[in-house]
Amino acid sequence: MSKLEKRLQSAADQAVRQRNYQRARQRAFTRLANTYPEVYRSFLEEEKMADEKMGKKWLDLDGNTNLANTRSS
Repeated sequence: MSKLEKRLQSAADQAVRQRNYQRARQRAFTRLANTYPEVYRSFLEEEKMADEKMGKKWLDLDGNTNLANTRSS
């Protein structure tokens, strides 16, 4: 196996580990949100307010943005 093949295999292995970690993390978040929905929503709201103070836009929990309708009819 050449150096290039080893590097490619190593990168592929790392990508798989990262993807598996992200999946496990998402499952854990889902379980926590289902077990403690009020706490989860309050933490989420705190993070949203902090991000909005820094100018970052969020989707609301329904997937809608908080943009005002600026179209003239």
